[in-house]
Amino acid sequence: MPGSQAARSRSRSLILLIGVEVNLTGVFEVTRHVVPVMRHGGWGRIVNVASLAGKDGSPSLSAYSAAKAGVIAFTKSLGKELADTNIRVNAVAPAAVETDILQQMAPEYVRAMIAKSPMKRLGTVDEVAEMVLWLCSDACSFSTGAVFDVSGGRGTY
Repeated sequence: MPGSQAARSRSRSLILLIGVEVNLTGVFEVTRHVVPVMRHGGWGRIVNVASLAGKDGSPSLSAYSAAKAGVIAFTKSLGKELADTNIRVNAVAPAAVETDILQQMAPEYVRAMIAKSPMKRLGTVDEVAEMVLWLCSDACSFSTGAVFDVSGGRGTY
């Protein structure tokens, strides 16, 4: 019995580590490579994908929530670091969005996510994409280090 408990503990630790590596370290590593290119070109837009879970925390998803909170803090810091350049760094923080991954979740969990939204629906990929398109445009010239909620009114802070 103790051996199987230790194996489960190692497995959970590995899952947490992979989640942080993908969701936070990956953002840092990509940014580390693109910022010099953007500096050289004199222009750039970085849009990180965070999550409302990074602002609120999400039960049973503590590592994911922590990693996305790290993305938010990284976005704010890097936005300030690059504010005197023509490189803007922002993030989107979607709430639940209608994607294929929802098919893997229990229906009651999806219903609970919908119930938390003042609009009483899931977001769409197109709604998130429209926000990202604006953040990548020349029109986004005075916003940097900001986190834009795409949450149907759930995240208004």
